[in-house]
Amino acid sequence: MVLLRVPSKLIREFKTMRTSSFHLLKPPYSPSVSSYRSRTYCSALVSYNGSPAAVRFCKRARFTKRSEANYVNSAFCTVAQSSNEADIVRSLADKASNKPFIITTPLYYVNASPHMGSAYPTIAADALSRFQRLQGEKVIFITGTDEHGEKIALAAAVNGRAPKEHCDIISEDYQSLWKDLDISYDKFIRTTNSRHEKIVDEFYRRVYDKGDIYRADYEGLYCINCEEFKEEKDLLEHKCCPIHRKPCDFRKEDNFFFALSNYQKELDGLLSSDSKFVQPNFRLNEVVGWVKDGLRDFSISRAAVEWGIPVPMDVKQTIYVWFDALLGYVSALLPEDLEPTLENALNAGWPASVHIIGKDILRFHAVYWPAMLMSAGFPLPKTVFGHGFLTKDGLKMGKSLGNTIEPRDLVSRFGSDAVRYYFLKEIEFGRDGDYSEERFINIVNANLANTIGNLLNRTLGLLKKNCDSRIGIDSLAVASENPVRVAAAEVMRTLKEDFSRLQFSSACEKILSIATTGNVYLDDRAPWSLFKKGVTSAAEAAQDLVTVLEAVRIVAVALSPVTPQLSLRIYLQLGYSVEDYLSLSWEDTNWGALKEGRVMPEAQPVFKKIEVQNSVDSESATETAPIWNQWIFYTIDAQQMGDMSVQQT
Repeated sequence: MVLLRVPSKLIREFKTMRTSSFHLLKPPYSPSVSSYRSRTYCSALVSYNGSPAAVRFCKRARFTKRSEANYVNSAFCTVAQSSNEADIVRSLADKASNKPFIITTPLYYVNASPHMGSAYPTIAADALSRFQRLQGEKVIFITGTDEHGEKIALAAAVNGRAPKEHCDIISEDYQSLWKDLDISYDKFIRTTNSRHEKIVDEFYRRVYDKGDIYRADYEGLYCINCEEFKEEKDLLEHKCCPIHRKPCDFRKEDNFFFALSNYQKELDGLLSSDSKFVQPNFRLNEVVGWVKDGLRDFSISRAAVEWGIPVPMDVKQTIYVWFDALLGYVSALLPEDLEPTLENALNAGWPASVHIIGKDILRFHAVYWPAMLMSAGFPLPKTVFGHGFLTKDGLKMGKSLGNTIEPRDLVSRFGSDAVRYYFLKEIEFGRDGDYSEERFINIVNANLANTIGNLLNRTLGLLKKNCDSRIGIDSLAVASENPVRVAAAEVMRTLKEDFSRLQFSSACEKILSIATTGNVYLDDRAPWSLFKKGVTSAAEAAQDLVTVLEAVRIVAVALSPVTPQLSLRIYLQLGYSVEDYLSLSWEDTNWGALKEGRVMPEAQPVFKKIEVQNSVDSESATETAPIWNQWIFYTIDAQQMGDMSVQQT
């Protein structure tokens, strides 16, 4: 099930729909804030059946203006039946409200520089953001850095820095890497920002006033890398953390606790009623298991940690890093011209559409975070997507383990498109995946250089030789039963769903299949021979070239969320401008854009094959130009491609 807010004035119309039942009640986690607690809240259980009234109702569902957004007499519309129906209704309501599509990555811990394990979910979030922009959505893509806690203070001390200086350096390192990887984020939040700290303070006081924070002594085993107390039954031999493979320390201290156990019933209900809240489905099963085992209150302060936000009720203690960092998703939304209050942040677009996070922090996002929001009376994120680990030598890739792959090294050697494509195409998002450089090179060469790049180049070569680089017929004139056109249409029927569900590997495979069909078609038709057989055959050959070029154009649009620079270069090769590329929408994946008379520029490689260096030359190879970039590429900045105003908060 999904929760949708609608104005109460629509309740009357809602009652006239063919519904299974209709009842009013006050939900256990109302989204009201302090001054609105007396408002009336409704819950309506509807069997969505596609009736005109239902569709009309959902289309009219919208938030009020910012001054009253989310809080005027509201209704919760819980739409059951199939997940597709729920998606339809949720989409209609969000579009009618002009609500932004909010995508978040984790806020990355700045104990060390970023590695491929942190780049991976950011690339995925960027691909989803670009896809949603093509859909016409108003996207707010949030990323940032988590900068408080004991581990940060220790890392700073080891490097001979003050904690804030250390955070500044590593946070800048992240932002620089995101630029190298063409990450088109909208908001970059740092948890040391004073506006964020005010949001955390207000939230803490709100939950305390609710009665969900209390003080008690705590003793147990603590993993400094997880910043979390551990149950002994969950540890490995010698009381080692199963994630970081390092011994946990025994600690006893006076702490403040969050009463997570108060939300056992609510979390049970959420997980059983909304199958989309945690994705993929097997991750949902994990979370359900945790909750069914019984929720235990957890410590949300640290008596021995100085580097953090002070607890409002005892400034000698600091707020637990996770109770602090999760609120970065909210504080990132704060408009710069408004006071840093929870109300202003929430009114800027909350809740998040999807949190993209690693499975190792799933418990924090799928159990702790919704309970915290329920306590404060705020809406919950729509989906928490837990991706798998990138592994090396069978172990999770991580800074704490010292077995990372440096993403800057990959980008400098192979280019951002190659890195983005390999990790999204080759690893099913949600599952674990092991990195192999040999496979990386083979996949990128076969898919991008050969299947797509070579298809475009040889077709443009034939067009220049036989047609003076001019399109001789509208692509719409290509028969609807043409195998290439059929292949493109088949892919486009399901591709939107793949991207929406973060099934990037499937999406890339399908897009690649269009180019594969184009290659087979070109070989079967052999237009180079037809051009020699007279006027009629030459006309057929010219149409064959248009068919293939239109297919490559569609590939460029469809693949642009994954390989933005490659897609741009393809578009330029097809005679379009940068402005044409930046104005693309998902509608441009429809067949028929290439028109008669368009002139193509001189063919240039859009993706040059990666040359494998011999082991003898490997040392000297690092001193030469990157092997992927020994020719001129036209590139544009990720911010320009996203057409956005990036804000650091």
